[in-house]
Amino acid sequence: MNHRIVLLAGIFAVLMLTAPPANAWGCKGHQTVALIAEKHLTSEARQLVQKLLSENPIDPKLKRWCGNATSDLMVDASTWPDDVRNERKNGPWHYIDIPRGKHKGELDEYCGSEGCVTHAIEEQRAILKDRSADSMKRAEALRYLIHFVGDLHQPLHAINNADNGGNCVPVKFFRHEPLLTTQHPEREDYSPNLHQIWDTEIVERDMEISNPLRYADELDEKFHMEAAASEAAGIHVDTWTWESHERAETAVYDAFPEKIGIEPDVKLKSCAENNHMGKRMFEKHLAVGEAYQSNAAKAVETVLAEAGTRLAMILNDAAKVAN
Repeated sequence: MNHRIVLLAGIFAVLMLTAPPANAWGCKGHQTVALIAEKHLTSEARQLVQKLLSENPIDPKLKRWCGNATSDLMVDASTWPDDVRNERKNGPWHYIDIPRGKHKGELDEYCGSEGCVTHAIEEQRAILKDRSADSMKRAEALRYLIHFVGDLHQPLHAINNADNGGNCVPVKFFRHEPLLTTQHPEREDYSPNLHQIWDTEIVERDMEISNPLRYADELDEKFHMEAAASEAAGIHVDTWTWESHERAETAVYDAFPEKIGIEPDVKLKSCAENNHMGKRMFEKHLAVGEAYQSNAAKAVETVLAEAGTRLAMILNDAAKVAN
């Protein structure tokens, strides 16, 4: 068989097995956050969520990446913002590009003109709290919050190293070698890459044969003391953002034996920019095996539990004035 055909077939297979790019946590991670949050809702918040989501359903004609078979409205809502992000052109709402090497301080300078996840959370909180706002707008604000609080806790949605949040960092994930995902090699896009494995592969490998419902039960039980501490600390979106950024530094980048240096603070339109970022990272031959997976899974479990608890805090707070 022609070697080019074999290569293209392999690439196509990889693409079919991967989630759409830059969607934090993939389907199961976002669903887990929603399920954990449900366990911590007040009766008022539960009533508000049920009313808004049931009376303002998602368009049944919308293509759903994660399917729409679930009857749990919060779980269903958790992935909706990724389904509409291209149509609504609000991709920047899902992340904040804090350069590597930064520590604490004001976040506004890292939020571009098109917005970022921290601003989006505050804007959607205000809409949800507004009892005079249109019911459909409040339902959409609720769906955005369910998703964006999860996004904020994915470490690679709070950092940038001139690598598009890790999308320009090819990695071998166990036996899966990184391959070019385009017929235009000048773009230097590879799969698996660092962002992709943190979105999906690490979570799903940690789940093993479980499912989001069971995984949420396990994490909520495991982190019940931490949940109480989070609830006592209150809602501090900026603090949560810096925690996520610091976790990206330590648990994502610094966890490799090979040093990944701090790059210039630039945003890339292509992984071929910044002196061939994709190719330079490919040539490092970064690999994720049992040791990296084990440490990453511990971080993932912590942040999914935190995200669920903190999402519930935001919704409980909104229900106090919005019911």
